[in-house]
Amino acid sequence: MKYKIDEIENGVIVRDVKHFNPVQVAESGQVFRWNALEDDSVNIVSHGKLINIKREKEDIVIRGTNKSEFENIWYDYFDLGRDYVEIRNILSGDIELDKAMEYGEGLRMVNQDPFETTITFIISANNQIPRIKKSVELIAKTYGEAIGEYDGETVYSFPSPEVLSKADVAEIREITRVGFRDQRIVDTSKMIANGEMILDELYNLNREEARNELIKFPGVGEKVADCILLFAYKFADSFPVDVWVQRIMETLYLEEPIPKKHIGDFGRKQFGELAGIAQQFLFYYGRENKIGK
Repeated sequence: MKYKIDEIENGVIVRDVKHFNPVQVAESGQVFRWNALEDDSVNIVSHGKLINIKREKEDIVIRGTNKSEFENIWYDYFDLGRDYVEIRNILSGDIELDKAMEYGEGLRMVNQDPFETTITFIISANNQIPRIKKSVELIAKTYGEAIGEYDGETVYSFPSPEVLSKADVAEIREITRVGFRDQRIVDTSKMIANGEMILDELYNLNREEARNELIKFPGVGEKVADCILLFAYKFADSFPVDVWVQRIMETLYLEEPIPKKHIGDFGRKQFGELAGIAQQFLFYYGRENKIGK
């Protein structure tokens, strides 16, 4: 996808971007360092940078960046290379999904850093989004580097595998409130820092191969691995199934409760190569409307 990009003071304007509402993305459960503000803009911390993004009529305004940085980082991060008009056309015709896509008109995927995604979704296991976001911020504040300031508060980058691999387990538990996930965070970081697992190599594997590698990490089960594949590695057919997705699928598509693994298989069969994107629409629609609860 090609867009007209206008450079402004301390930012850029991306012209005529369809199906992108940053507030909806911030509330979609796939990102934990997007914070919606009262003016309907969103502060984002990623790639060691703090930016602000807002939809203004047909355009997207990103502040805290420039055209070169946008092209090198944010174009891919915001998934601007995928045609969401075409995606919606391909997925249309399913009554329930059509409702979900209409409800999440501005929802899209975010292509995140594999290490940060791995750690944050280890934290997400059996956890709630507000608590996840709090723990992620505490990890950044404790182990990351200062990168800017907003509203009088210092903003910190997410730490590297090398830094987290040397963290004290008891300290992580006490300060960042991650509970039983403390050891898993340190051990996973060590596996990456010492080269036992090279995350970039997973881009060269198919979904099942990459999934089998990810579940070698302590704290990464099938659901967390599917989230990492979808949110960091662009496997659009990855269909994560948590409690919400299970409820939604059983309520809207299935006649009776079935194991989560089979729900994932059903989702891929039902929605094909775009199953993971369909899952995001259904997750957002279902959770916001408490479907199946």
